[in-house]
Amino acid sequence: MSVSTAVVLAAGEGTRLRPLTRNRPKPMLPAANRPILEYVFDALIDAGVSRIVVVVGYKRDRVQDHFGPTYRDVTLTYVTQEKQLGSGHALLQARSAVDGPVLVVNGDRVIDGNSVAAVADRFEADPTTPALAVLERPDASQYGAVDLRDGTLVSIVEKPDSDEYRMINGGIYAFPEDVFGAIEATPRTEGELALTDTISRLVERDEVRGVTTEGMWVDATYPWDLLAVAREVLARGRVVQSEREDGVWVDESARVHDDATLQAPVVVGPDCEVAAGAVVGPDAALGGNVTVGPNATVENSVLDADTRVDAGSTLIDTVTGQDVDLGAGTVVPGGPADVQVNTQVFEDRRLGAVLADRATARGNVSFSPGTLVGPSVTLHAGVHASGQIAEGAEVVR
Repeated sequence: MSVSTAVVLAAGEGTRLRPLTRNRPKPMLPAANRPILEYVFDALIDAGVSRIVVVVGYKRDRVQDHFGPTYRDVTLTYVTQEKQLGSGHALLQARSAVDGPVLVVNGDRVIDGNSVAAVADRFEADPTTPALAVLERPDASQYGAVDLRDGTLVSIVEKPDSDEYRMINGGIYAFPEDVFGAIEATPRTEGELALTDTISRLVERDEVRGVTTEGMWVDATYPWDLLAVAREVLARGRVVQSEREDGVWVDESARVHDDATLQAPVVVGPDCEVAAGAVVGPDAALGGNVTVGPNATVENSVLDADTRVDAGSTLIDTVTGQDVDLGAGTVVPGGPADVQVNTQVFEDRRLGAVLADRATARGNVSFSPGTLVGPSVTLHAGVHASGQIAEGAEVVR
């Protein structure tokens, strides 16, 4: 592959994923038991990229401290978008670090190397014309819909309000070096410079090619989407632990009691401990150093690093941040639920509860489906939690 450099746009927060993004950017949220950004880097390297430029911004230390200067022996160069002023503005920050044509990908969606390679191959057949990945989706309303005819983009519509579109922009691009000039020439909208606005201007001149791909592409827009992301990753076997048996992945450093039950698909990360009588899975992902106590049940859930689930607890449709402590007898019965995100209510979502970083439940705490618990919240023994609980709150009976 002649396009050897990629730029990854990883500067945004992901506000609709609050409270999970209060302390880290969306690309560092877990897709099963690894950060989303790891899958992005893997896809680029698997496609043949030998240098990656990462545009960071919001909570950038969480990205840089995790990955350091290299990933899988590929150099990572970091550039900073000080203010989040749009995806086009983010890409401009990488201009001085790029020499020649470049692949550009969003850092907050799980993709695979086949999709990246398909876009790169199409671009190399005509290296003066940008190319982008196009995917078929039943609902295009949350994404950039595209009209593709004979391999050429005819139009691109951000978040269409009709259901006539079935093809979306996959956020995987290949550009000639002059893309930076095209971005600079693009008018800003409400102070922001969107890459899709530049692409729309190029589409008007018949200068963008589309590549239909069917590879892995999973996005988390809202907290409950992390459960769907985990299910997709587990279904495709996209985990790094050695496989114990079909659909069960256990890191070699994890300790799983002989009397515990792991129900496929399930992944147990490094340094985890699963006690006697515990049932984990199906569709459960345990990050590093997670403890599941005796006779606890964890199903269709994503538990991030350093989460502790004490004896007799039941977690269904649950997402935790890091360093969450759930005392004995904690009960999250699962969805469906009407979930309020900021001021908007989403009906009939599959979500038991979200507990952000360092949340604590002292014991015998129960949750209404769809509860969102902010960082550093303390729920005292016997509390019933519901709705949105603000960061740092202390809730007593």
